[in-house]
Amino acid sequence: MKTNSNSYTIIYSTILVVIVAFLLAFVFQALKPAQDANVALDQQKQILFALNQDRKMSDSEAKAKYKQLIVADDIIDADGHVVTKGSQGGTEAGFKLNSKDAKEGRLALYRCNVDGKVKYVIPVYGNGLWGPISGYIAINDDKATVFGAYFNHESETAGLGAEIKDNQQWQAQFKGKHLFASDPQKIALSVVKHGTAQGDNQVDGVTGATLTSNGVSEMLKADKGGLQPYVKFLNQK
Repeated sequence: MKTNSNSYTIIYSTILVVIVAFLLAFVFQALKPAQDANVALDQQKQILFALNQDRKMSDSEAKAKYKQLIVADDIIDADGHVVTKGSQGGTEAGFKLNSKDAKEGRLALYRCNVDGKVKYVIPVYGNGLWGPISGYIAINDDKATVFGAYFNHESETAGLGAEIKDNQQWQAQFKGKHLFASDPQKIALSVVKHGTAQGDNQVDGVTGATLTSNGVSEMLKADKGGLQPYVKFLNQK
């Protein structure tokens, strides 16, 4: 076959594309277990951060601490009933759920024991200025006050919206805040304009990131993906 013919060019290009595609698929499959493990570890760390654990812990320390503190990763329904029971250091039940599951009413609930005291961690999902945001809210055994919080984002502006993840002092504002006000059936915890927070239910927003702060506030109160679907569970005493 003539190397300067159209047929040669087409055949050569096709073979090259097939070889490259095969190699990429092979590399992807080879690396996938490690990638999945890293994603799972990052999720475990976020849950631990919401429980006010040391953010400088090593990977091995994080794995051990997660196994120690997480009593069960249950799945509950909107009535607060357990539909799938998790396990100690669980990663097979609620841990596997995502924002799609939350919006469909399958709710992850992490039952924890920190220094001999019961805590609950609830995942929340929403939208920021440039993309999805998420977080974990740790709640005390009274089911009414915040023990700790951690938030994450996919593409917020560094130094502004990204502060919801990077600024520990901002996240620390949530500690001790109340989930409810006068109505125990409605989540009252919210993020307001910086410098205007008042009372037990409000947290100051991030300076210069009003839209992202609003996104966090809306996420907390959302009927799907927020704390609101957990109200019946939170009202169980």
